[in-house]
Amino acid sequence: MSSKGSVVLAYSGHLDTSCILVWLKEQGYDVIAYLANIGQKEDFQEPGAKKVFIEDVSREFVEFIWLTIRSSTLYEDRYLLGTSLARPCIACKQVEVAQREGAKYVYHGTTGKGNDQVRFELTSYSLAPTDKGHCSLNNARILQPVQGPQ
Repeated sequence: MSSKGSVVLAYSGHLDTSCILVWLKEQGYDVIAYLANIGQKEDFQEPGAKKVFIEDVSREFVEFIWLTIRSSTLYEDRYLLGTSLARPCIACKQVEVAQREGAKYVYHGTTGKGNDQVRFELTSYSLAPTDKGHCSLNNARILQPVQGPQ
């Protein structure tokens, strides 16, 4: 089977992205797994991707969110916004890997029940508006590039 192109998957190592990685391979895509270490203490195992990039972006993440943390920004006066703020930082680095590797698509495993999907996709669209496909777990049944604004 010939490859349908390369996909850079924002890979968490959890069940959702592990399943998506296998599914993408079964669909004929070359999967490049991108793991962003933003300070979490997780032990990632080899995901089975064609290539794996693990980058320590914890310093960039802290610089990115510092003003928010200093202002004690909370959601509903009780939730820190760490995960929400991590998504654009991860997507930015993911697009850099896609451009460096000549990948045709970027992909993430967010479910769409919150705004994480929007955070990933708007960041990707703004950094690569015309030449990358942007897909999430919601449209996993058919991987079609969703072009940014022309």
